[in-house]
Amino acid sequence: MQFGAVFPTTEIGTDPVAIRDFAQAAESLGYARITAYDHVLGAEHADREPPLHGPYTPADAFHEPMVLFGFLAGITTTLELSTGILIAPQRQAALLAKQAAEVDVLSAGRVRLVVATGWNDVEYEALGVPFEERGRILEEQVVLMRRLWTEEVVTYRGRYHTVTAAGINPLPVQRPIPLWFGGQSEVVLRRVGRLADGWFPYYPFFSEERLRADLEVVRRAAKEAGRDPMAIGLEGAVYFYDERFPMPPGGRLPPQTLEECVEYASPAVSGRGSMPGSKPCASSETPSALRSESYLVQPRLFPSRRGTGRPTLDCGPTVATEWKEAR
Repeated sequence: MQFGAVFPTTEIGTDPVAIRDFAQAAESLGYARITAYDHVLGAEHADREPPLHGPYTPADAFHEPMVLFGFLAGITTTLELSTGILIAPQRQAALLAKQAAEVDVLSAGRVRLVVATGWNDVEYEALGVPFEERGRILEEQVVLMRRLWTEEVVTYRGRYHTVTAAGINPLPVQRPIPLWFGGQSEVVLRRVGRLADGWFPYYPFFSEERLRADLEVVRRAAKEAGRDPMAIGLEGAVYFYDERFPMPPGGRLPPQTLEECVEYASPAVSGRGSMPGSKPCASSETPSALRSESYLVQPRLFPSRRGTGRPTLDCGPTVATEWKEAR
């Protein structure tokens, strides 16, 4: 089993030494990846029509993921640098492709982009991108960025993007960089099946019935697109207990401690149970794509509050548990 750390972007502050210490401590402890989530702007919620839904305001600090990863690439050697998630449609596709390629070069091929369309229309307005068209923009971006990462010179004509005999240089180490999608709405599930290298959902509870149903939508869409459904990676998260989210019938309470977090994910690894679409790892029938370490528990590490320079584990309601089905 592997562990990954969510970068505490809203909590860590602005001291570059603290950011360095956090990343290097996570790496020294054997963590496999750092996941950073994204907002360009924080918006006031009061007096908006229609109302703005979502948890963040201008009081919440967000480090820009690509700049952050450029910094982390130079001070770490093994950590995967993964967005989780990045709101791609509000960015210029060619520029995002260039930034991701540069970080991939500087990190020797350790970048993964997990993207989604987001919920904050205020950000889209400020960045000059039509919020209502974000899904269609994302689909074009995926096609264009993959070409920019694998071809020296690209010509592309789309509804939202035009490139005429041009390319990025240097190209990334990974050609193409892995592109995963976040979210679990019906339209997102179908888009995952058609286009994504992997799926990165977040659930505030664990319901095997819900997960199986959603995964079936992904796999059906993949088959309809002529893709192998089992080639699509799966890495999801279940939040620690949060009373704001009602648990559905048949759902299971999330864990509240790290020990429960490990036990929560371990059935898929130990053979005591299985995630949808998986087989117990002890079985002789286990496919080669499913390794014993292929399920991942990802707690959130926070900088030490005791000034030790080592991260401590905060098992509050925002800590996440993750599993990963390896590709």
